[in-house]
Amino acid sequence: MTDLKKLKQDFFKALQPIYEAGEISNFFKWLAEDLLDLKTHDLLLESEANLDSKRLVEFKKAQSRLEAQEPIHYILGYTEFFGLRFKVNTSVLIPRPETEELVEWILEDQKFSKSQLSILDLGTGSGCIPIALAKHLPQAKFKALDISSEALKLAELNSEDNNTKIEYTQADLLTLKHLPEEIDIVVSNPPYVKFNEQAQMQDNVLKNEPHLALFVKDSDPLIFYRRIAELTSKMTKRPLVYVEINQYLAQETRQLFQSFGFQSLELRKDFRGNYRMLKAY
Repeated sequence: MTDLKKLKQDFFKALQPIYEAGEISNFFKWLAEDLLDLKTHDLLLESEANLDSKRLVEFKKAQSRLEAQEPIHYILGYTEFFGLRFKVNTSVLIPRPETEELVEWILEDQKFSKSQLSILDLGTGSGCIPIALAKHLPQAKFKALDISSEALKLAELNSEDNNTKIEYTQADLLTLKHLPEEIDIVVSNPPYVKFNEQAQMQDNVLKNEPHLALFVKDSDPLIFYRRIAELTSKMTKRPLVYVEINQYLAQETRQLFQSFGFQSLELRKDFRGNYRMLKAY
């Protein structure tokens, strides 16, 4: 029999130098449920449990990975986004709450729409944006692209798991000559963190999440937005564009889209009060 109280004490002792108490508590709950197959009431009662030795070994491995500051979602192999479960690994960014707000904005704008929308996601990663949208806009058609073949494999698995149909394409946004015509909405959460902002980031992000999906050169931090603005402005019928943005470059991003002829531009703050989203049309 395993003493859950002792297991939890050892877990907290090992992780307290690195994480806040609330985080550690959540980590313990998630790992105990996922790896030890324990229910919430078992954890609350701290009862003794007859645990398989292999399960305990896996739990301890996960604890060691947390001590090395590996994100919990990569350890579990999944995360929650917009009420859905998504597989994640080191080939994709872990979806963030700010991106949920971007999805919410699109759904809010389209809640009374009767037309069959065509939506394109640029730099899809895990596929979280089009999949979440597809669950709420079942009549819409979805396309998504990413430069990473590994990311696209995962996105396709996530589409299957969440019973959604997305057309995925491997492509480099920066070398694309044009976007598909007849697109109503273009959405993107492109790389936007400048390399000189790394000092403000946590080690678990820097050491584990894909830099290809995070960083842009300090000398040209709006490179992806310029490409999105250029490609969408060339389209016969200009789509609505929704992008997640660098909070420190909100006005510059707005001005960039304006320079490509977008007349209506709206910045929106996230739940932390930072400008992190832009709509252009």
